[in-house]
Amino acid sequence: MNEKTTYRASTTAPVNIAVIKYWGKRDARLNLPTNSSLSVTLSQSDLRTHTTASCSPSYSAPDTLLLNAQPQPLSDARSQACLTALRSLRTDLEKSNSSLPPLSTYPLRLCSANNFPTAAGLASSAAGFAALVRSIADLYQLPHSPTQLSLIARQGSGSACRSLLGGYVAWDQGLLLDGSDSLARLVAPRSHWPEMRALILVASAEKKGVSSTAGMQTTVQTSTLFQTRATQIVPKAMQAMEKAVAEKDFEAFAKITMRESNSFHATCLDTDPPIFYLNDVSRAAIKGVESVNEKTGRIVAGYTFDAGPNCVIYYLEENKDMVAGPFKDVLGAKEGWEGVQGKSVEGKEGVLEGKVVETLKEGVSRVILTSVGEGPISVEDHLIDEKGEPVP
Repeated sequence: MNEKTTYRASTTAPVNIAVIKYWGKRDARLNLPTNSSLSVTLSQSDLRTHTTASCSPSYSAPDTLLLNAQPQPLSDARSQACLTALRSLRTDLEKSNSSLPPLSTYPLRLCSANNFPTAAGLASSAAGFAALVRSIADLYQLPHSPTQLSLIARQGSGSACRSLLGGYVAWDQGLLLDGSDSLARLVAPRSHWPEMRALILVASAEKKGVSSTAGMQTTVQTSTLFQTRATQIVPKAMQAMEKAVAEKDFEAFAKITMRESNSFHATCLDTDPPIFYLNDVSRAAIKGVESVNEKTGRIVAGYTFDAGPNCVIYYLEENKDMVAGPFKDVLGAKEGWEGVQGKSVEGKEGVLEGKVVETLKEGVSRVILTSVGEGPISVEDHLIDEKGEPVP
């Protein structure tokens, strides 16, 4: 074995935006949720984390991570849980085949880059941990399936387990204390309903005032609405959403998505002290979607908000001018319309009016047009060179 050999593997992983929200943990250490959730994986052409995992006998300890060219600690419990689990799986392989190089014993150098704002309500931690787990799994040549790896990614960031699969993905709550049944499950691949589109109105690229981890635990401890949501509302919504996806029933999909978003944010407001993830721009976006549906005479758009102010509007490709058109008329000067999807949308005047127009123009910094997409993709574009140094 060459003592200077550098082993590398690179992966891109997608953002997912939940339509049935995960909020609250029954076990904080294992990241076990109090309810199941369901998301749409978004196209990596528009939103992705690109991660290179490398190791070498020439590297010095400890493991290191660069995120968007800035050093990040890996000493936190969530990162260590992922790294320990992956090393353990590689160790098992090495024990069963003595000809394999002992990669599990080498320090790791990780380099990661997002093409979207980190920690601003765009599921950056989900894509980040999914890319980290998938890239190290590829580096270690692990034979495990995405669903099996989701058990590890979940320990880094709960929603990361859903970013290991493409299309429409559930994260089952599970019942076992060890969390072995709390994993990602494919509801339907992208090819089942490829016409799904999303318009994201970026209302703020600033870091959230209350992180998801802190917020959800406060909600669990103080919200009077929380138990009803977790035990009654979400299970029914999950069942209805899986049916809507299976039947490609967009009206049902949109209704459930909007009601579920409102339910989630109601529990945030019911938290003590209340958590305000939405702002005036968020509320203007809701009014805008309501106007689109009202003037179209049917439900062609559905809004949802994660733990942040950015509005994600789902719609079908066939309705792009009816849904994205009114927003392009108002926000056409903002960054984000220059891509293929943005250029194909025809602006539609007179749908959004008054205070909604004023607030959106002032508060939306950019738009992102995207669609349902695939799971992680292995790539040869490495962010770390053969000497173990970051690629400029």
